[in-house]
Amino acid sequence: MDSSGTGARYFSLRHYLDRRFGCRVARIPLDAGLGCPNRDGFISHGGCIFCNARGSGTEAARRGLSVATQMEEGLKRLGRRAERFIAYFQAFTNTYAPPERLKILWDQALSSNRVVGLAVATRPDCLKDEALELLAGYARTHEVWLELGLQSASDKTLALINRGHTAAEFSRAVERARGRGIKLLAHVILGLPGEGQAEADKTAALLTDLDLDGVKIHSLYVCRGTVLADLHASGGYDCPSQEVYVERAVRFLEHLPAGMVIHRLTGDPAPGELMAPDWSLDKQSTLRMIRERLEILDTWQGRALGAPRPQKR
Repeated sequence: MDSSGTGARYFSLRHYLDRRFGCRVARIPLDAGLGCPNRDGFISHGGCIFCNARGSGTEAARRGLSVATQMEEGLKRLGRRAERFIAYFQAFTNTYAPPERLKILWDQALSSNRVVGLAVATRPDCLKDEALELLAGYARTHEVWLELGLQSASDKTLALINRGHTAAEFSRAVERARGRGIKLLAHVILGLPGEGQAEADKTAALLTDLDLDGVKIHSLYVCRGTVLADLHASGGYDCPSQEVYVERAVRFLEHLPAGMVIHRLTGDPAPGELMAPDWSLDKQSTLRMIRERLEILDTWQGRALGAPRPQKR
């Protein structure tokens, strides 16, 4: 979760949750062990070039821990930090299973009355109507966020990183999910190979046109055991500096609607897996630099779209 608190220059998830629930809310990351169709051959092999075998997960499922056990451990671990919780299915593609299995997993995650929300990360090309209907049912009693991986609005970039879908497929998934009481969120990465300011602006414009509820903005980092690691080692990809990333993130914020919830502003690499850049391990430094840059430039989320200077939240 972004730790920027209630800063007025962008609409952080922390502020949104405080306002929505009136108390501290924390997310509990969960690993359902569902895999990814972009790795097992259903769509492609090997996955995205930046993704390793863990798929951003904790490997809890591989260690035999059920979702119910993971939730129990998470509630104990975070119980002093928050009053309410969101069950966050993070690893790999969390709609990649029959609806009967999804219902069992999601029911386990929501069994405690301290859990007020469900967040499900998945791919736009792995979203059947049955899964959407299930999520719509949960949305009648809980906060439900559907997190769809986009990464870039450039089809050229999506092909280069082996995403396995187009920007148009992402847009169609958003439209299919709309109107069900589900909050919709995109994952995007700034600094993908071959991308500059024009591509980042195009991605921001797509999120704006689709009127999404939220976004996760990630920095691109190189993990061992990935295609990107080989590309980096051969000199085919240079990581941007922390200063360059901060400038890109600030401009991206300026081009997003003021009411879009910013769930994340940088990535969270595992230290033992990271090859580069080293600065990506210092998340708090990057967030502080973004806040400072917003102040120095006297700018804010949505400014490029005509949003007025925000009042202090």
